[in-house]
Amino acid sequence: MADTLRRLVKSVVYKLMQNKLESWYKEYHLQSNCVFWRNIQKRTYLQRGIYSGIDTIKSRFLPWLGSNFTVITSGVDASLSLMQESAEKDWKLKELATVHDQEMLELETELNTTRRQLGAVKQELAEAHLELDDTQNKSAATFLETEDEIITLRAELRAFRDQVRYYKQKVDVLDNYEHKIRQLKDEVSFLSAEKSLLQERIPGRRSPITFPSVNRSRPTYGKLTNASRQARLISRFNDIYANERLNAQNLLRRYVDDLGMVQRIIFIATAEAFQAAKMAFRQFKLQVRKTLSPSHHGPESLDDNVMTYIIRNLDLYDVQSSINDVIRSISVHPKISILPEVDLILISSFIREICRVAFAMQTLEPPLDIAFSADGELFNENKYRRSYDSDFTAPLVVYHIWPTLVENDIIVAKGEAFTKRGALWAPSKSRSRSSSPVRFHSTNPDCGLLSQSHCLSPIRQSISPRH
Repeated sequence: MADTLRRLVKSVVYKLMQNKLESWYKEYHLQSNCVFWRNIQKRTYLQRGIYSGIDTIKSRFLPWLGSNFTVITSGVDASLSLMQESAEKDWKLKELATVHDQEMLELETELNTTRRQLGAVKQELAEAHLELDDTQNKSAATFLETEDEIITLRAELRAFRDQVRYYKQKVDVLDNYEHKIRQLKDEVSFLSAEKSLLQERIPGRRSPITFPSVNRSRPTYGKLTNASRQARLISRFNDIYANERLNAQNLLRRYVDDLGMVQRIIFIATAEAFQAAKMAFRQFKLQVRKTLSPSHHGPESLDDNVMTYIIRNLDLYDVQSSINDVIRSISVHPKISILPEVDLILISSFIREICRVAFAMQTLEPPLDIAFSADGELFNENKYRRSYDSDFTAPLVVYHIWPTLVENDIIVAKGEAFTKRGALWAPSKSRSRSSSPVRFHSTNPDCGLLSQSHCLSPIRQSISPRH
C-alpha cells in the first residue's frame, strides 16, 4: 500500500486531477448560485411577473437566506468533500487498475517469452533424447560387434595356445628323442669299441699288432661325446649372450643409470663365474677321484672313470655355492661402483647359467675358457666385435662387454668391446681405486692355495693353465 501511495503522489496524473477537481469546485459554486437564483426567479415569475413576486422573496427567501445560508453552505462543503474523497478513491482505483493492467501485460509478456523459451528447450531436449537414443543404439551395436570379435579372438587365442603347447610338446619329445639317440649312438660306439677289444683278447683272433697300453687305444665316453658336447656348449654360450645377458642388463638398468657400469658388471660377473666354476670343478674332481679310487678296477684309467662320472652327473655340481662366491667377488671388485642398496642377487639367474656352462666346459678335451682381457688393450678385430655405440676409429678398448671364448688360445666365439677415443684418460672412480686396469689388490679366496707372489686377478686367472 505504501508503494502504491508513493507512486500516486509522484504521478503527474494525480496533479492533473487535483487541478481539475479545483476547477470543478469553483464551477460548482458558480453554477449552484446561478441555479439558486434561477429557482428564485422562476418562483417569483410564477407569482405573476418579475416584480410582482417581490413580496414572496421578502417573506419567504430573505429569512431563510439569513438564517440557513450558512447551513446550506456547510452541507454543500460536506458533500463536496465526500465527492472529492470518492473521486480520489476512484482515481486511485483507476490508477491501481492501470498499474495492475500494466503489470499483467508485463507478466503476460514475460510468460509468453518463458513459454517460447520452454518450448525451445523442450525441442532441444527432445532432439538430445533422440541423439542419445541413436548413440545408445549405435554403441550397443558396436559393443555387440566388439564383444563378438573379442569372443572370436579369445577362441582363436586359445586355439593358438593349444597349438603352441602341442608343438612345444612335440619339440620337447623330439629333443628327448635326439638326446636319447645321441646317447644311444655314444653307447653303441662305446660298446663297439669294447667289443673290438674283447674280440682281440680271444685266443686265436688276437691281432698281430701289439699295443703298449689298452687304455690309450680304447675310446672313453668323454672322448666319444666330446664333439657333440662342445658344439652344444658353444651354442649355449652364444644363447646366454643373446638372451640372459640382455635380461640381466635390463634388470640392473632399473637401479643403475650408467649403461657402461652395467655392462662392466655383467662382464666381470661372467669372468668371475668362469673362475668359480673352474675352482668348483677341481674340487669336485678331487672328491670323485677320492671316492672312486678304492673301488677302481678295469682296463680304463682312474682319470677316465672320474671324467665319465662327472660328465654323467653334472647335476651334482653345487652351483649355488659358486653363485655366492661370484656375488661376493663382484661386491668388492675395484672396477665396480654402485649404490649399496643395489642387490646383485638380481642377476643370480644369469650367473647360474654361466657357472653351469663354464663347469661343463671343463669336461671337454681340451676345455673351453675365456680369453685374457684388459681395459686399454689394443682392439683386435679377430677377437672382439665393437658395440653399436663405439667409435669405430678408436684403436683402444675402453671396457669389455662380453668375453672371447677360446680353446687352447684359438678363438672359438668372438667377444664384444666398447671403444672410444680419449675415454681412457678421463678420471673415474674405478681407476682411482686401482692403479692398473689388470693388477689390483687381490680379494680372491684362491690365494690361500698359492703363494702371495703368484696370486692372479680373477680376469688373469681365466687364462691360467688348465688342469
